Amino acid sequence: MTWGWTGVRGTWATERAAESMQLMADHGVNWTALAYSALQDTAQSTEVRFRDEPTVTDDEIVWGIREAKALGLKVCLKPVVNVADGTWRAHIGFFDQDVPGEPTWGEWFASYREFILHAARIAEAERCEMLCIGCEMVRADAREAEWRALIADVRTVYTGLVTYNCDKYQEDRLTWWDAVDVITSSGYYPVDAWDQQLDRIQGVVESSGKPFFFMEAGCPSREGSPARPNDWALPGGPSGAEQLRYYEAMFAACDERPWMRGFMLWDWPARLYSPAEAAANTDYCPYGKPAGEFLRDAYRARTGHGR
Repeated sequence: MTWGWTGVRGTWATERAAESMQLMADHGVNWTALAYSALQDTAQSTEVRFRDEPTVTDDEIVWGIREAKALGLKVCLKPVVNVADGTWRAHIGFFDQDVPGEPTWGEWFASYREFILHAARIAEAERCEMLCIGCEMVRADAREAEWRALIADVRTVYTGLVTYNCDKYQEDRLTWWDAVDVITSSGYYPVDAWDQQLDRIQGVVESSGKPFFFMEAGCPSREGSPARPNDWALPGGPSGAEQLRYYEAMFAACDERPWMRGFMLWDWPARLYSPAEAAANTDYCPYGKPAGEFLRDAYRARTGHGR
C-alpha cells in the first residue's frame, strides 16, 4: 500500500500519522511505498525544489521509514516530482535538441538527479528494501541515456532494489528496463480490460526476465470509477460497492498470472478520515469501506501477513 502522499510537510511524524500507518498495517499489508513529492514551477522549469515547503523534511522521511519498519513492513522509498501549477508530471518536457536560451533536458536531469540521489542516500542509510527513481514521466521516458546514467549514479550510493514506475499503457514502450531490478507501472486499467492489458504486460515480463508488480493500482469509492479508475476528479456519488467491484475484478485477473508479484495499492493518507466518514469518502483509500475488508482478507489468505 502507498502511504503518505503527497508528503506535505508537517503531516508526517505525528501521532495521527502513526495511527494511520498502524491501521494500514492492520489490513495485512507487508510492503509500503512511502511516497512524497517535490515541486517544480511549470512543466518546462528545470529546478526541482525538493528542500522547500511543502515537501516533507528529511527528518519526516526518516520517521516514516522507521515507523514502517517497526510495524514489520518492507519499505520502498518513492520520491516524485510534481508541477506546482497543476500540470501532470507526464507532461514535463523540453526540446529534443538543445536550443540556445531555452530550458533543456540536461538542465532538468541535473536537478532531478540531485533530488533522487538525496533520496537514495536516505534509503541506503535507513536500509529501505527498494527505491523508486521516477513515476509516470511519460515525456521523459524516451530519454534513455539520461535514465541509464541516473540509475548508474544511484547504484553508487544505494545497494537495494531499484525500480521505475511507468504510467499505464507504457510498459511495452520503455527501452531501458534492463537497467532496473524490478519493472513496475501504474495499473489503473478499466474494470473490463484487465485480461487484455495483462496479456500485453506479460510479453514485457517474459522478454525482460524481470519481476513485475503494480507500483500503483486502485479505484476511488465513487460511482463510475471502475471504468475510469485513473480519474480522481470524476464526478459521482460515494460508492463502496463500486470500489469493491473493482478490487475483486483486479485481484481475480491478476491471480491468474503467476508472474504478477502484487500491488502497491493507491493509497493511504497520513491524515486518515474517521470510520464514521468512510461511507461518504470518495477517494482511493479503502479504509472503513467494503474494499478494505476484502483487502485484509485477501492479503492474509495469500501469505498469512499480506502480499
